Amino acid sequence: MTGIGKSRKTTIYDLAELSGVSASAVSAILNGNWKKRRISAKLAEKVTRIAQEQGYAVNRQASLLRSSRSKIIGMIVPKYDNRYFGSIVETFEAMARERGLFPIITCTRRDPELELEAARTMLSWQVDWLIATGATDPDKITGLCAASGVPTLNLDLPGTLAPSVISDNYMGAKELTRRILLNSEKRYGEKRPLVFVGGRGSDHNTRARLRGFRDAHHDADLALPEENMLACGYAPQKAELALHTFFAVPDRNTGGLFVNSTISLEGVVRWLTQSAYRGQDQPPMGCFDWDPFVTLLGHDIEMVRQDVPAMLAAVFEIIDAGDVQKQQREIPPIFVS
Repeated sequence: MTGIGKSRKTTIYDLAELSGVSASAVSAILNGNWKKRRISAKLAEKVTRIAQEQGYAVNRQASLLRSSRSKIIGMIVPKYDNRYFGSIVETFEAMARERGLFPIITCTRRDPELELEAARTMLSWQVDWLIATGATDPDKITGLCAASGVPTLNLDLPGTLAPSVISDNYMGAKELTRRILLNSEKRYGEKRPLVFVGGRGSDHNTRARLRGFRDAHHDADLALPEENMLACGYAPQKAELALHTFFAVPDRNTGGLFVNSTISLEGVVRWLTQSAYRGQDQPPMGCFDWDPFVTLLGHDIEMVRQDVPAMLAAVFEIIDAGDVQKQQREIPPIFVS
C-alpha cells in the first residue's frame, strides 16, 4: 500500500482512495455512524487502521458539527459479577447523573473484539467520553475514538495514549505481602515465603503487584522461589488447578497465599475445601480485592479494598476539566483485616 505524501495533510478523499471505498463511507466510519450505513465491522476497522497509519486527524470544527454535546458518557467493563467492577459501575452511574450526563455501560468479558465493537457502537450514539475499564488494549480503543474526535480515559488498567486512573498496585501489593508475612511468622514461628496466585503476567496491574510481592520478601530477607509466582490467569478454575499442581510437589515450604483478585479467590476456596485446609489448617491469606464475606473463611485474612469512590472522583475531575492530556493517577488502596 502506498502512503500519502507528507507534504500536505491527509484528507478523507485520500483515505477513500487507499481503502477502496467512497468518501462518504469513510466519513461515516470515522464519525462512528458506520452501522447506520450498514457498513461491515471488518471494513470499518480497515478504514480506521488506514486513517491511523496515515496520521489522519479529525477536523475539530467539522467534528463539532455532528451535534452539540450529547451528554451521553460511555463505559466498558470486563465483568459485572465482581464486587469491585460492580462498585465501579454503580459509582460511575451515580456521579454521571449528578452531572446531568446519561451513562451507557456494557460488559466486554476481557474480549478485545467485544471491546472494539462496544466502542464503535458507543461512537454511533455520539458519546462525549468513553471510559475503558480494565480493557485488554486501551490504546486501540483510544485510537479508534480519536478518529471520531471522542476523548477516552482508562480506568483500572492504564494505557499510553490517554489519561489513566488506577490503584497504586505496587505499594498496595507490597504492604499486603508484608501483612501476610507477619501473620505467617506469628503462626509458624519462622519466616516462610508466600505463594502468589492469579492474574496475568502480561497485564500492568499483575506485573506491579508481583514487583511489590517480590520487594516485600526482599525487605524481609526472605528468599522467594520463582515457582511461587502462579500468575495463571484470573479464572477460578485456573487458580484451583495451579494450586493443585504446585502442592502436588511434596515438602513445599510455604507460609501462606497472596490471592490476586476475588475472582481467583473462588478457585482458591475450592482448593482449600478439597485439600482439607480449613479452620486452624487454613493458611494465612491475603487478597488484592475485597468482599465482606471473606471474613467468614476464618482467621489470618488480609484484604485490599480498591478505593473506587476516590478513583471515580479522579476520573470525573479529568472529565470536568476536559483534560485529554496523557497522565496517570494512582490511588492508594484501603486495607481491611
